[in-house]
Amino acid sequence: MNQRLQTLTAAAAAALERAAVRHAPCVLASSLSPEDMVLTDLILEAKLPIGIFTLDTGRLHDETLALIRRIEERWDCRVQVYRPDAAAVEAYVARHGANGFYASPELRKSCCEIRKVEPLRRALAGQAAWITGMRREQSAARDGIAEEEYDPAHGLWKLNPLADWLESDVQERVRERALPANRLLAEGYRSIGCAPCTRPVTPFEDPRAGRWWWEQSGERECGLHVGPDGRLQRARRSSTETA
Repeated sequence: MNQRLQTLTAAAAAALERAAVRHAPCVLASSLSPEDMVLTDLILEAKLPIGIFTLDTGRLHDETLALIRRIEERWDCRVQVYRPDAAAVEAYVARHGANGFYASPELRKSCCEIRKVEPLRRALAGQAAWITGMRREQSAARDGIAEEEYDPAHGLWKLNPLADWLESDVQERVRERALPANRLLAEGYRSIGCAPCTRPVTPFEDPRAGRWWWEQSGERECGLHVGPDGRLQRARRSSTETA
């Protein structure tokens, strides 16, 4: 392991250990991305009392869903899966069609609300903090995220232990630890969400350029990390990071 990655890994591990003590109970919101595999490995290898959940929107790639079983088999653990309310999905499809989200940003965000945001609220109920694999390098909109911040939208702390990691750091850690990885990554996908809403990107594109690519450029988020105005939250940083 190179010195940079060793330093980053030690810092992320320490952040997770602090979270388990200072922000109990807390949980990792895994999107089954390489970043989340790194965090899952750090949590489970250290046997930290941090739960892990993922959101099955009903429109994920088979390759993404296959990772749930691979995680459970490798670490002998349980990944809790939250799914959207079936009646809400049925009502949306009846009114707008199965792929109605292509029609407008509003309909896309409405679909994300049903399939991702509402299940997230259920997953975070009773938690003091949630952990994500968000990184500043992922997009211009995420450049200002803090490693530890208060999330006013959900009323709890939000921890981003990999905020300062580069994509190359994540890739190296995945290789070094032989962590489970989505097979779509080898096909040019760099940020993988629902199948109809994700495409591969070129080496020169923003890692999240393949998400909702038919919409105009800007802050394209699903709603998991945004406020009522639809923009990425700029939450209050904790005193430990700003000190």
